[in-house]
Amino acid sequence: MTADPSLLCLGMGYTARRLGRALQARGWRVAGTARGDAGLAALTAEGITALPLDRDRPLPAETLDSFDAVLVSVPPDAEGDPVLDTMTDALVAAERPRWIGYLSTTGVYGDTQGAWVDELTPTHPTQDRSRSRLDAETRWLDLWRRHGRPVEVFRLAGIYGPGRSALDSVRAGRAHRVIKPGHVVCRIHVDDIVQVLMAALDNPAPGSITNVADDEPAPPQDVVAEACALLGVAPPPEVPLEAADHLSPMARSFYADTRRVWCGRIKGALGVRLRYPTYREGLRAILAEEGGTP
Repeated sequence: MTADPSLLCLGMGYTARRLGRALQARGWRVAGTARGDAGLAALTAEGITALPLDRDRPLPAETLDSFDAVLVSVPPDAEGDPVLDTMTDALVAAERPRWIGYLSTTGVYGDTQGAWVDELTPTHPTQDRSRSRLDAETRWLDLWRRHGRPVEVFRLAGIYGPGRSALDSVRAGRAHRVIKPGHVVCRIHVDDIVQVLMAALDNPAPGSITNVADDEPAPPQDVVAEACALLGVAPPPEVPLEAADHLSPMARSFYADTRRVWCGRIKGALGVRLRYPTYREGLRAILAEEGGTP
């Protein structure tokens, strides 16, 4: 990286914002994209250089060449990957970015009935959204294979953190404990994602795929129970999945796949020690950051 490093986030969402703040504290220049005037104004208010980006307004190569690193968190839409569909030529032509990170999902592994997966495990996504992610990450890695662009893929487990955790669901009265025997979910605190991405920026590995999850895949009802205990409220009753008529189709889809994600690369090649190896430490840290009050 240069003496005055810079990051462009294509899609300045929850994780990218957290990374941007951490890098700004280190002296990085950070810019991010948004759609619409309200999104652009919100980024500007946070001290982030705001750039418009959508299918009708792609960024040119000269904009990409203004940054050392590019993080991509724009999800696929109904037509495909909006960034690649409109900016592949610019990404190939741009010379300056020395690191391009694409945020994908561990959902690309599909349902392993609880078996462990790592980066070498074959991908068999069962959900349409995961199939779209796998197609997108394959296309991003093709920029490395075919054009030598320094792309890395990060397969993220379920993201939680301040403002986006079981604590918020409990407070809002939306928490439920739906039981599917043997079902576990992998998750990762947003600040541990930031740790991984910062380590990857310091140790580029073009063409690599990195799983990002904590050390304890756990039943979702256990996470809700822990949040209730921290807030000092009674947990909601347990409901068998087959009787959970209140679940939306999207919520129900999260019970379709069960897998355990192994993340040896983040600890080995990247040397990351998770701050929140389980949801217990993560929820306590969120509560402390929020002031420790229900």
